[in-house]
Amino acid sequence: MKRSKNYRASADKIDRSKLYSPLEAVRLAKDTSTTAYDATVEVAFRLGVDPRKADQMVRGTVNLPNGTGKTARVLVFANGANAEAAREAGADFVGSDDMLEKVQGGWLDFDAVVATPDLMGKVGRLGKVLGPRGLMPNPKTGTVTMDVAKAVTDIKGGKIEFRVDKHSNLHFIIGKTSFDEKALIENYSAALEEILRLKPSASKGRYITKATMATTMGPGIPLDQNRTRNLLVEDEA
Repeated sequence: MKRSKNYRASADKIDRSKLYSPLEAVRLAKDTSTTAYDATVEVAFRLGVDPRKADQMVRGTVNLPNGTGKTARVLVFANGANAEAAREAGADFVGSDDMLEKVQGGWLDFDAVVATPDLMGKVGRLGKVLGPRGLMPNPKTGTVTMDVAKAVTDIKGGKIEFRVDKHSNLHFIIGKTSFDEKALIENYSAALEEILRLKPSASKGRYITKATMATTMGPGIPLDQNRTRNLLVEDEA
């Protein structure tokens, strides 16, 4: 894959033999962003779990204290009063059979999906469409609920969902390059704390085996996955 001169210049600023503290990585991520627009800052973990085993699946949500920098487009499958509550909470798209048919036809202009329990029998038929994109509503992540207004508010306010993939990788965003360092670190800390909390008891040995931070189209920055405290300082005493 051919890289631009900007990318190569940015990559040259990164020492591949070093594991950067979260604060150093955030500074480098902001400095090495290669896009003209406000890029997303992302983190990838390699976990020491076997996702093929149900008791080692890592999946959850976290409310980023400083938001994501993007207002998510939320689709809600609901009827009657629940549909009205979703609209009042700021849902972008609300419906039942009409929306089901639209999604089945290939429409995917949304970032998150919420459904009331009574409609999950129908929504479940969209598994092949929503599942691969990580958009299928799930009670464990609070997206199958009768309180659709809260679900919409949480998502709009910066709630993110994460899930380990079949290769044991877990990706999540922590904001935009326009965020200040403190905001990005606080978001990273919140996500890290929740991922550590969800460590499966069946997982043995090192839990987070590798970590990388990067911006959209930017080079990866090796991240010290062992740093879980004092994240607003570059080096531990």
